[in-house]
Amino acid sequence: MNFALIFCTAIFLDNIFGDSVSFTHPVILIGRLINFLEKYFFKKHNFINGFLICIFTLIISGLTAGIFLYILPVKMRFLGQIFLLYSAIAWRDLKSETLPIYISLSKNDLINARKFLSRVVGRDTENLNQTEISRATIETISENSVDAVFSVMFFALLGNFLNSDYGAYIFVWIFKAASTLDSMIGYEKYKLFGFTSAKLDDILNFLPARIGGVIIILAGKFFSEDYDFKNAFTIFMRDRKKHNSPNSAHGESAFSAVLNIKLGGGAFYNGIFQPRPLLGNQNFNEPNAFDIIRAHLLLDISCSIFAVYVILLSFIVL
Repeated sequence: MNFALIFCTAIFLDNIFGDSVSFTHPVILIGRLINFLEKYFFKKHNFINGFLICIFTLIISGLTAGIFLYILPVKMRFLGQIFLLYSAIAWRDLKSETLPIYISLSKNDLINARKFLSRVVGRDTENLNQTEISRATIETISENSVDAVFSVMFFALLGNFLNSDYGAYIFVWIFKAASTLDSMIGYEKYKLFGFTSAKLDDILNFLPARIGGVIIILAGKFFSEDYDFKNAFTIFMRDRKKHNSPNSAHGESAFSAVLNIKLGGGAFYNGIFQPRPLLGNQNFNEPNAFDIIRAHLLLDISCSIFAVYVILLSFIVL
């Protein structure tokens, strides 16, 4: 019962306040830890050091979460548990960081739309038109729905099954540490140094991406009265592996199928075009600014369904 109440409270706080951006936020602290370890202990960017910085970061992050709860007075631990879960969920942030893009596009302000988009994507944004900006925004929402929300809920539930006092919060922050490692050193620039972090992130998101993709397809039932579940599921199953990442296209293909819009197709990164397969059917619409709001609604419905399943399953541990 305690976990369900903590979980609901954390989700409520996230949806009301979003993430607090400050130097004390746990993700910021993990980022500083990674920078510290890289600067002073693992300067050589080889595979061994990449493996070690990954292991050290995971251990320190998990231990810190556990020790934080352990040293709190028993009557305060409930608040500590809420804080750790609330800080890990980025449901509202996915919307608040992409809403300014929609607002700019609705005013035909491509300059600001590109500027806001550049804050949340890695692709080149300076020459994108309205359709391309809308597509990139929706791809960001759909892809990040996994590691920002679904995976956090998944590992909270898994950890709670193993230890109802500390497990959920330790597991969540080990996952968040892995996600932060991937975003900081798990990309092409670091190659062998970031290999362990990138692969670990793929492994940890593997199940949440697939569960989340199916839930997004199920969410379509609440999204539109004329929704064709069978067709959407067929598109999802066909397109979910059309990405270099083993997980990214699950969310994107599900959003494409439910919203009836084309996603994918490639983009420019540092001036070099990287082709990607089309997600969705050829007769689907090109995305527009309003589809960003539709993507927000689909995100809300999908995350709500996922949350309900987590709450119901959490009672199995009792």
